[in-house]
Amino acid sequence: MAERDNISESSRRVAVVGGGLAGLAAAHRLAQHGVPCELFEAKRMLGGRAGLFVDPQTGQQLDHCQHVLMGCCTQLRDFLASCGCERLFDRHTTIPFFAPDSRRCDLRAPRGLPAPMHLAPFLLRANYLSWRERWRIATALLSLAKHTVADGDPPMLTWLRDRRQSTRAIRYFWEVVLVSALGETLDRASTLAAKKVFVDGFLSSRDGYWLEYPRGSLSEVYDQIARHLETQGVLLHRGRPLQYLEHDKAGKLGLRLLDSDQPLHFDAYIVAVDWRQAARVLPERAFKEIAELDSWRTVGTSPITGAHLWFDRPIMDLPHAVLIGRLSQWVFQRPTADDSHYYQVVVSASRGLSAMGPDDALAEICGDLAATWPGAERAKLLRHHIVTQKDAVFSYHPELDALRPPQSTPLGNLALAGDWTRTEWPATMEGAVRSGNLAANAILDYLKLAPSPLAADLPRGRLAGWLIGTTPTADDRPAPGKRETSARPTSPTGDASTINVRRNQTQLPRPRD
Repeated sequence: MAERDNISESSRRVAVVGGGLAGLAAAHRLAQHGVPCELFEAKRMLGGRAGLFVDPQTGQQLDHCQHVLMGCCTQLRDFLASCGCERLFDRHTTIPFFAPDSRRCDLRAPRGLPAPMHLAPFLLRANYLSWRERWRIATALLSLAKHTVADGDPPMLTWLRDRRQSTRAIRYFWEVVLVSALGETLDRASTLAAKKVFVDGFLSSRDGYWLEYPRGSLSEVYDQIARHLETQGVLLHRGRPLQYLEHDKAGKLGLRLLDSDQPLHFDAYIVAVDWRQAARVLPERAFKEIAELDSWRTVGTSPITGAHLWFDRPIMDLPHAVLIGRLSQWVFQRPTADDSHYYQVVVSASRGLSAMGPDDALAEICGDLAATWPGAERAKLLRHHIVTQKDAVFSYHPELDALRPPQSTPLGNLALAGDWTRTEWPATMEGAVRSGNLAANAILDYLKLAPSPLAADLPRGRLAGWLIGTTPTADDRPAPGKRETSARPTSPTGDASTINVRRNQTQLPRPRD
C-alpha cells in the first residue's frame, strides 16, 4: 500500500483523518476530482466501527457482525462499484422471515405490483398476526410516511401505541424491522428516523428493500477499496493515530500525530471519526464555531452483538433468515476456512445480553436456532465467539436530527464526516458514505472546484408518489436554521469485546418452552 513518513508539500493537499467508510468515501471523492489526498488511520486495519477481528484458532479475519446494504443505499452502492467491489457482493431479493411458531413468510416483490403495494403479499401471508393487526399496521405505515417534523418526534413506541398497535404487532412487525435498522429499541428511537427506514427502504420503490452483503469478509472489501484508492493517488497512512488538530499563532491549522514532533500542514482537512473522538481531536475554535458539537458530548451509544457459531453440520439451507419475536434477530450462513458450518447471529440493541451472562446468552441463541429449524438440535456446536461492540452505533433518540452538525464548518478548510453528522440517515454504512461525500463536497467548494453530481436516491413510483409525495416536503427537512449542503443526499471507536470463547464440543440445546 502507498504509505510514507516524509510528507512533502504540494498544492491543494487535503488530509483525511479516519479510515472508516466515511473517510474512505471522502478520499475517493476528492481523488475523483484530482485533489491530492492523504488518509490517516490510527489502526492497521481499515473499516472503523464496521470492523473486523481475527479468529485466534484459524487466523481468519471475521467481521464483528454481518453488515448488509439495501437497495435504497444508492451512494454506498455507487462508491463500492466505483472501487471495483461489486464482484464481492451477492444480491438477495427474497428475505425469509420465521414466525415464533417457525412458519416461514418471505418478503419479496411480485411482478406487476407497484410500490408500496409490493408489500401487500407479505402482510397477507403474515398469518401469525390477526387480520385486524395487519390492517392497523398498513394504516400506520401510511400515517408514518406522512409524518413530518411539524408533527413532533416522540419515541417510536409512544407513536405506535397512539396508533393502537397491539403488543404482538409491535414485537412481531415493527421491532423486527426497526431495531435492526436503527440499532435501538423502540422506547428510545426517533419516530422520524423510523419514517426514514420505512419510506426509503420499503414504501417508495420496489427495489428499496433487497439486500446485498459480501460473500466473504469485509476485509476483502476494504483491501479492494485501498487498492483502488492507491491507483487514484491517495496515500494511506495506517497505524498513525492523530493526537489533535491545532491552530498556530498565525491561525494556521495543523495536524499533530502521536508519532510526530511537528504539526503537518495541509490546505484542508476532513475529520472522519466518531463524535467522541471528534470532541478529543478538534481544535477548541471548532467548538466555539460549531454549536452542535457541544450537544454531542452527551449522546449515547447502542451495542450490537455478533454470535459466531461453528457447527458440525448444516442447520439451515438458506443464506440468511430473520427470526421474529426472539433474542436472535438475523442469522447468516457464512463461508468458513475448514469443514465446519459457520453461522452469524446478529442481535442489535443488545444491552440485555450483558445482564444475561455469556452462558445464558449462548443457550438462548442456540435455542432460537433449534426452535426455528428442529433438525438443528442434532448439530454439535464445535466452537463459538460472542462479540459485542458496546459503541456500535449512536443512539438515535428523538430530536437528535436537530443536533447533527453539517459537514461544512465555519472554519472553511475543515469539514466533518461520520454517520453522526447531518445525513438524514441512521448510523449505517450508507450514512457514513453520504457524510464522506458531503464533506468532500464542502472541501471542493472551499478549493473552488465544482463537484460532480452524487448518486441519486431511488425514484418513487407513481403510486408511492401519490400516497407519500414525490419529494420530501419542507417539513421533512432538518430543523430551521440548519444549512443544506451543496449536494443534498435524497466512535472513540470501541474495540469489540469478546465475551466468551469456547472450543469444546457442545450439544445444541433443545428449544425452550
